[in-house]
Amino acid sequence: MFKKALVLGIISGLLAGLAGLIYAHLYYSINEADFSKVASSIRIVAGSVAGGVLAAIGFTALDKWLKDKGEIVFNLLFTILSFASLLTPISYKLPTTLETPELFPGMVIPMHFFPALAWYTLKPLFIRQKA
Repeated sequence: MFKKALVLGIISGLLAGLAGLIYAHLYYSINEADFSKVASSIRIVAGSVAGGVLAAIGFTALDKWLKDKGEIVFNLLFTILSFASLLTPISYKLPTTLETPELFPGMVIPMHFFPALAWYTLKPLFIRQKA
């Protein structure tokens, strides 16, 4: 089970990272606000993959410990943690050299939901629901 969950976590993390890169590019194109020094491509992808791998570990642990209730508890916790992670970009102190710092949360906040969305979307392809 862990192997399938880990592959799911890595692939969903990469998909979320790709979505984050596309979103960052579109955000820059529309607003001309460059936050690449703070939210670089490497950080976007690495953060998404890390979220996917942590999700795989959490899913496997909860599935093992809570059996039939593990998945619903995992989904609830993953969603809560995605919302809780919004405190990071809201409280982040940007360098004073950046223009339009008020646009920063609008770029990074949606990205915090991409790992969960990718996981929930791809999970049925990797892990079958228990009967």
